[in-house]
Amino acid sequence: MFDFCLCARYNIGMISEERLKILTESAKYDVSCSSSGSGRKNQGGMGNGYAAGCCHSFTPDGRCISLLKIVLSNDCVYDCKYCPNRVSADVPRTTATPDEICELTIDFYKRNYIEGLFLSSAVFKNPDYTMERLLLVVKKLRTEYRFHGYIHLKGIPKADERLMHEAAKYADRMSYNVELPTEQSLKLLAPLKRKEILLWPLRSWAVQKEQFREANRKGLIKGHFLPAGQTTQMIIGASPEADGQILRLSQALYRKNGLKRVYYSSYVPVVQDKLLPTVGAGQLREHRLYQADWLLRFYGFSVEEIINEGENLAMEYDPKCAWALKNMHLFPIEINRAPLEMLLRVPGIGAKNAYKILEARKYTILSFESLQKMRIALKRAKHFITCNGKFFGEKNECAVRGLLAAAETQESAEQLDLFGMLSTPQNALIALHGQL
Repeated sequence: MFDFCLCARYNIGMISEERLKILTESAKYDVSCSSSGSGRKNQGGMGNGYAAGCCHSFTPDGRCISLLKIVLSNDCVYDCKYCPNRVSADVPRTTATPDEICELTIDFYKRNYIEGLFLSSAVFKNPDYTMERLLLVVKKLRTEYRFHGYIHLKGIPKADERLMHEAAKYADRMSYNVELPTEQSLKLLAPLKRKEILLWPLRSWAVQKEQFREANRKGLIKGHFLPAGQTTQMIIGASPEADGQILRLSQALYRKNGLKRVYYSSYVPVVQDKLLPTVGAGQLREHRLYQADWLLRFYGFSVEEIINEGENLAMEYDPKCAWALKNMHLFPIEINRAPLEMLLRVPGIGAKNAYKILEARKYTILSFESLQKMRIALKRAKHFITCNGKFFGEKNECAVRGLLAAAETQESAEQLDLFGMLSTPQNALIALHGQL
């Protein structure tokens, strides 16, 4: 993992090492930054946010570190109980100027330390003042420094709509953290925030993006408006909501607001408060939520199929296996005849392999050996499929449950060893999404 603070020792930018450490440390709990998906090309300046132009790497727990991840200020006027930067916390405070952030970004980019910027901020003075400063940073980078690299900007709660709309013209992606799933939890832990205030910008951006796309298509306007879309983040475990409630909110955000992604951050007890739990939610619960989220986005599942509203996801196996075990009457399916929507629901067959199967069976009759060559996870899939009428799985449901749990444990251990993640199983999904 790259240590930005080491670079400050060589007089990079205008921010001292001590201030840089404070500003980067304050940003580390925000996980809503990953690959760009932006369409912004280099047109005579520096940087390139187009497609793979932002070259990301990941920390052991799956966080993206190729961006300069920093806050403009950690001097917050809000008192959210779970936040290390809350106004009542006794922590070092500092605020950077827009010019300092711009110079730091350009210096790091020129030295090939980063390929983009992830910029957030605590609410200092008031929301509009903070958003104005954030807007000034991205506007200067685009217009004065001619920087075409990837920029992910965090929106500020309660900031003026005009500021948010203007910032969306310069950033590749913007995010607005929902933070807690229900109004009740927000009132308890973040009393200055309301669910409607947090959800409104997401809806507004979706409408504005569609209007911009239509005007651009007609040639009435040029430029960009959030080419990489918008994301949000929810804290898991700081409040008592079940996974079913959390995933229902995620599904609504995807369907109504066109979000690119919802991020889940397991609560870490870094602050002491009687209203907060003394232990974190755990990385495994976060991992299961990401797996379920993947099913919502890429596998055609609805949240109602995956889990009931008041329940938590099973820990012993992934959500697709849990669904399949509840619906054993639908299996086994014949691999040479099953439609795509059923192939996607077989444990061990991921989206890419489902399409490979569709293509391959146009020319041949597939066997278990064929699936093995495709690197399909047959330890799980064989219990739910037949190949040319042959079945090699276990027929007893209790035995299948035990075998699936054992396979999950073994694969998780292999992935942890591969990524050096001896205590953080979250990133298994990143490598194994083709085998869900």
